[in-house]
Amino acid sequence: MTAQEVSVSYGAAPIVKEVSADLVPGGVTALIGPNGSGKTTLLRGMCRLAPEVEGRISLDDADITGLSPRQFAQRLTVLAQQRPTPTGLTVYEVVELGRHPHRSRLARTDPGGPAAVARALDLAGLQELAHQPVAELSGGQLQRVWLAACLAQQTQVLLLDEPTTFLDLKHQMSLLDLIRDLADIHQLTIGVVLHDLEQAADIADHVILLSEGRVVASGTPEEVMTAPRLSEVYGVQIHVDPLPEGGLGIRAERAGRRSRLAVAAH
Repeated sequence: MTAQEVSVSYGAAPIVKEVSADLVPGGVTALIGPNGSGKTTLLRGMCRLAPEVEGRISLDDADITGLSPRQFAQRLTVLAQQRPTPTGLTVYEVVELGRHPHRSRLARTDPGGPAAVARALDLAGLQELAHQPVAELSGGQLQRVWLAACLAQQTQVLLLDEPTTFLDLKHQMSLLDLIRDLADIHQLTIGVVLHDLEQAADIADHVILLSEGRVVASGTPEEVMTAPRLSEVYGVQIHVDPLPEGGLGIRAERAGRRSRLAVAAH
């Protein structure tokens, strides 16, 4: 998936300004940046949820504006930052909602549906909860249900907007491991907005750093997430250290002391 000179607006001045970005095929691309940098806005533009988009966004070399809603939903799915908690539905029934783009318009049949839902439940580790009401689930379990619904949609491209928000550490790690497996094992092309820089460094093949609606840098985590660059973009002194097991340790320095960095952003 490719964005070329894309600007995204909500009726006023553009929030995203002439951005060009590629999602790594079969890999994880993380969008990072401080509050108001345009990460979520760019993601919404890429999944046709923003009202005003200029430039070209292509999916499988086809301009997304030329795809019907059904065609688009068969190629790309998105896990939004906020989703409702359905009432009166089981886990299986919610995951089955992801099959909507594949159902026959007239007969409403979906021959591949049961197998796709079973596979999605298996990938998300939800087999034992399939018949449980979603209203009884924890936040982490519900997030996996919505991700399973995305997987049941059987698209090659998956976009996620801050999927670890409001999850405890255990569920954050579990979800990030699943996202990594979806790219490594199942070759999905994944774009994910993350506010935690260490999570981005750990999970991503490719990082796009945004500031004030523009791309500051893009490349591998090691190329993009340098101490001078992050310090300038986030406006605080940031220290970046390679970790022995791989990844980057990222710390912010505040009032003469160092603290763990947690940058909440949209």
